[in-house]
Amino acid sequence: MPATWSGFFDDAAVFPPGNAALPDAVAAFTARRDEWYADLAASLVVTDQQVPDVGAPNVPLSIVVTAGAGAVPGALRLAGRAGNPVAGLEIALRDLDDLAGNARRVVAAVDAARGEGALDDETPVFVELPSADVTYGWEAAADEVAAAELRLKFRTGGVEAHLFPTAGQVAAWIDAALDRELSFKCTAGLHHAVRHEDPQTGFVHHGFLNLLVATAEADAVLDEEGVAEVLELRDEAPLLDLARGLDLGKARRWFTGVGSCSILEPLADLIDLGLLETP
Repeated sequence: MPATWSGFFDDAAVFPPGNAALPDAVAAFTARRDEWYADLAASLVVTDQQVPDVGAPNVPLSIVVTAGAGAVPGALRLAGRAGNPVAGLEIALRDLDDLAGNARRVVAAVDAARGEGALDDETPVFVELPSADVTYGWEAAADEVAAAELRLKFRTGGVEAHLFPTAGQVAAWIDAALDRELSFKCTAGLHHAVRHEDPQTGFVHHGFLNLLVATAEADAVLDEEGVAEVLELRDEAPLLDLARGLDLGKARRWFTGVGSCSILEPLADLIDLGLLETP
């Protein structure tokens, strides 16, 4: 697997719109270990409440902590008892009136877990900021995340139209992340490489290739407006021209990956676009 795509996806099959049953998701994840594209997926994404029911040791888990900073120790204990390595923690900030204070509480919980040896120093922790415009409070929370050397998580879609941020909003998030030298992952609505309109729902989905190219461009020369233009590209040809002229592997330092409830759909896109060769 080329470095650009190795571990680029976290398997979020149990989350909407996939909504796979946990046993089915675990079975699919473990079966994929024998496939040539196994390294495309880094981990299985589950909630902290689902950890005890994974039922298979040695499955790397990205754990979505559902009850805030105070639930971090319990989530880690559950994974330890089940014999599942923790590939990452994901925690959403929900105190919209005090995002920075919420971020500090998450940082404190993570620091305590690392100090106690429950969480490895190298395990990434992604703090999800609200899918909104970049405001003073949003930036203050990002500053706390940066000071603690954690990472950001951006939600780029969902099951309702209002959950899809505009290209301008995503460009502002990327700009804010790179300005603070913060790595980030994205989740929701990114099953396909190129920006497109879903024929069933009419929702316009961001493309994961658009995002990676936009991140590479933002790291190099483009301003926020230019990044938004890359995010809005729906024509494969100009997007591929940009992709081939950039070091997408280097951009992975910042845009670390995607949570997707499908692995086969993005795999098919990468093959069809000539970005990944079958053996």
